[in-house]
This record gives sequence, structure tokens and C-alpha cells, in this order.
Amino acid sequence: MAKPLFVVSFSLFLLLPLYSSYPNPNSGTSPSPAHTELTNHGFPIGLLPSDILTYTLNRTSGDFSVHLGGMCKVTLPPDNYLATYSKKFTGKIVEGRIAELEGIRVRAFFKWWSITGIKSKGEDLVFEVGMVTACYPSKNFDESPPCEGKRSAD
Repeated sequence: MAKPLFVVSFSLFLLLPLYSSYPNPNSGTSPSPAHTELTNHGFPIGLLPSDILTYTLNRTSGDFSVHLGGMCKVTLPPDNYLATYSKKFTGKIVEGRIAELEGIRVRAFFKWWSITGIKSKGEDLVFEVGMVTACYPSKNFDESPPCEGKRSAD
């Protein structure tokens, strides 16, 4: 009976590094572990708001989930676009690419658009909104913006 319990315990121990969950003990200050993970994949920390509560990352697949505790509005540089982050947003991160984004929207041309992916291309970031892309210097995202106003439930 002890042998199966040992095998299960040992297997879980081996799998823990593949899937990690990180609370942010310094919520509201940068850089959090989630911000550090961005830089490890070639992105500036300013792509995430500073108000992260927790995040999870599957190190094998790159799937991630970020929890803010409530909806978050920020103003994105350089053109001062209003963006909203759902209280939980998800995606997949690999070196130089964030894909399958869900839960981040930006207001442009009097309409809300979902950002579906971001690529790091040299000194620039390429934002994907469906089939349309927009390119901005990555230096515009060197600082993590705080959520504006009071956060509310989604």
C-alpha cells in the first residue's frame, strides 16, 4: 500500500515545475513574478497592469492565466488608447510571441477590439487584432500601468 502512495507523490513532485501558480505578494508594485515572466520571453513589463493578484503558467505548453480581482482599465501609450483587461485573462506565451489572448480589449476608431496576440519584433511590438496589426516601439511599454479608477466586477 505504501508503494503506490510513494509513486503518486513522486510523480506529483516531478510535475510541479511544469505547472506553476504564483501569487503576487507585492500586488500593485512591479515587477511581480508575472512581469518577470514577460521579460524572460522577450517582452516589456508594461504589457501587464501593475495590479496582478495571481497568475498561473504551464511551463510546457506556455498557457497562462492572469487574475486581477476585477476589471481593469488602463491608457496605453503612445496614442492613449483605452484598454480593458477582464478580471481574468488568458493566453499562450513562447519566446517572442503571445497568442490566443482572451480578455484584453482596446478602444480605437469608436469601437472595442479584442487583442488576440502580440509579437516581439526587434525593438517593436506588433499587436494583432484579428487580421489587422499595429506596430509600436516596445520602449513605450517599459512601465507597468496601474488600473485606473476603481476596479469593478466583470
